Amino acid sequence: MTKTLRNEETGSLQVAVSDLRHMTHQDLKEFGMSRVAYVKAVVYEGESAFAIHAADGTPMALAEDRSSAFEAIVDHEMVPAWVH
Repeated sequence: MTKTLRNEETGSLQVAVSDLRHMTHQDLKEFGMSRVAYVKAVVYEGESAFAIHAADGTPMALAEDRSSAFEAIVDHEMVPAWVH
């Protein structure tokens, strides 16, 4: 896992790498939060749709089809992942 840290003295950004085997519950909860969105087929009000969720499972949007869901995610500079 990597984290971006700001050096207080120089103001520069540094990347810290940590061992995935030693992630805390909080680290795991935040993993991919701002970069990954998940797409899942759902039925909403009797119609087939595709739900878009944040990495922590928070619902973000609904799309009519899978390609529209993936396109919306990419438009928001995130990486789509398919949940099945």
